[in-house]
Amino acid sequence: MTKLSVNINKIATLRNSRGGNTPNVVEAAIKAQEFGAEGITVHPRPDERHIRYQDVYDLSPVITTEFNIEGKPIDSFMKMVLEVKPHQVTLVPDAEDALTSNAGWDTIKHLDYLTDIISEFKRNNIRTSIFLDPNPALVESAAKTGADRIELYTESFAVEYGKGNLDGIKPYRETTDEALKNGLVVNAGHDLSLDNLEFFIREIPEIAEVSIGHALISESIYMGFENTIQAYLKRIELANRKA
Repeated sequence: MTKLSVNINKIATLRNSRGGNTPNVVEAAIKAQEFGAEGITVHPRPDERHIRYQDVYDLSPVITTEFNIEGKPIDSFMKMVLEVKPHQVTLVPDAEDALTSNAGWDTIKHLDYLTDIISEFKRNNIRTSIFLDPNPALVESAAKTGADRIELYTESFAVEYGKGNLDGIKPYRETTDEALKNGLVVNAGHDLSLDNLEFFIREIPEIAEVSIGHALISESIYMGFENTIQAYLKRIELANRKA
């Protein structure tokens, strides 16, 4: 069954807006796991505008499920990941001024670069995933890098689904099929929510893991953190049963 990894970046955003340590990101990770989350995701950026590098070190000892660290593999990020040794690192081609992730890798153009980065992580027994647009043409080169997984960038699906266009799932289905042919496991994330998650997984039940942050934390304001995590788990279970 598809696993739910809770991205706690927005917890850190709220903390940083006021200073101090409330809400506490370590406590949030502990509670998320207690409430059923099967993984914790963080995405530290160089400006540390939400998750800080120190948060990653503080979180590592309390993760009892799966720790997924996302980010652009600049030197400081590489150093941190190799020291923390999470279960998974997800490589994202963040632009310096990006408000949030807005594109996947061009794995053809950056094949050699990604191969070098991924080989370093694999030497340290860290599972690697490449953030990828829903484009089957990019999959073969993604596999050539030595990556274990891809993470499908699901913003365009979410936008189309919100418009009522269910055909927006097609490139994701096609990219997943190509990934499986090339021996890659498939994750997904970005703008997935309680509204669209069940349809997405029902159409692509091979998805191994979804990483969800902004929508989940936002929905928690109304529903509570535990209830929201449980609602996501129920959506996933229902989708897998219907698939």
